[in-house]
Amino acid sequence: MLHNTFVQISDCHIDDNPQLMGVDTHLNLNRVINKLSDTKFDNLIISGDLAHSGTIKSYQILKKALKKINSNIWVIPGNHDNIENLNTIFSKNMLDKLLLGKWEIITIDSVQENKTSGILTKKNLEKLDLDLSTSKAQYNLIILHHPIVPMNSNWDDSLSLENPEELFTLISKHPKIRAVLFGHAHQMSEFKQNNLQIISCPSTAIQFDEEERVGFNSYTLHDNGKLEYYTQWI
Repeated sequence: MLHNTFVQISDCHIDDNPQLMGVDTHLNLNRVINKLSDTKFDNLIISGDLAHSGTIKSYQILKKALKKINSNIWVIPGNHDNIENLNTIFSKNMLDKLLLGKWEIITIDSVQENKTSGILTKKNLEKLDLDLSTSKAQYNLIILHHPIVPMNSNWDDSLSLENPEELFTLISKHPKIRAVLFGHAHQMSEFKQNNLQIISCPSTAIQFDEEERVGFNSYTLHDNGKLEYYTQWI
């Protein structure tokens, strides 16, 4: 196989009550899932804020909705998630590292307890450094929940990652890193720093910019180190 495919969805904000932020988050998620059920891909990654209040019931609702997906499902926590409840329902789906052909996806937890903004602790940065140093893959891709660059929109950047410079210092040591993906900002954007692609995933619930649709990002990882993707709006 010359390439691997995966889909990223983010910020589902499923709650016990479907009505949230002026939309039906359950209905919008199901619209995305119905589209995904007609799409061929190897893995689905949910990059945080699966739930809004973090209740057991909300994760159960989400898990039931995801039964239509025929690929592997992986999740990382966001600031709205209750890590204990998330682990209870999605214990087999928690993503640390994922080898896809000549690529390895490596996650880093950016969530702070009881805070909207993110931070990368010394411990988590050391773990990421070790994971990257020991990765046998030719190319690496990092996923976290919080934005690592200013979003150039009406998004409040103070709610993003508080210490992105520490991540960029680490990234500069590891030239195999080709891309960093995140959610949290509820918008689709791409940024470039040198050869690094920095990609934000839209929300399945509601966008925080002018975009009125919901959507997801679909990625193709080529064996030559090229990453291609598109945003599917619904």
